[in-house]
Amino acid sequence: MATKSPEIPKIPPAQTPGLDESGTVVLERRTQRTKPPQMYQVVMLNDDYTPMEFVVVVIQEFFGKDLEGATRIMLKIHLDGKGICGVYSRDVAATKVDQVLDAANKAGHPLKCISEPVDF
Repeated sequence: MATKSPEIPKIPPAQTPGLDESGTVVLERRTQRTKPPQMYQVVMLNDDYTPMEFVVVVIQEFFGKDLEGATRIMLKIHLDGKGICGVYSRDVAATKVDQVLDAANKAGHPLKCISEPVDF
């Protein structure tokens, strides 16, 4: 019966993976790739009661569009049932929706506005 424990062969530090010459552990730096944040589109929905002029003013005021751009979006809403007013991060889109709904409510119009994720 052997009373001596087996000897583990020593490997020089330079040959051990992950160790440098001094025997300390070296970690490889990996660049992290983060995804860009999910974007949301603010969509205004058509109704038969809100005046077109009010929709144009709201688009100009809250989405920074000129008269021609706002009119184009309003016509898209009127003809297709909905129109995209802008694409923003989630918090900004939620704020824009709240602003539009608040303005419509104060003016007594049933205008609806939602935000939905953009699919790329």
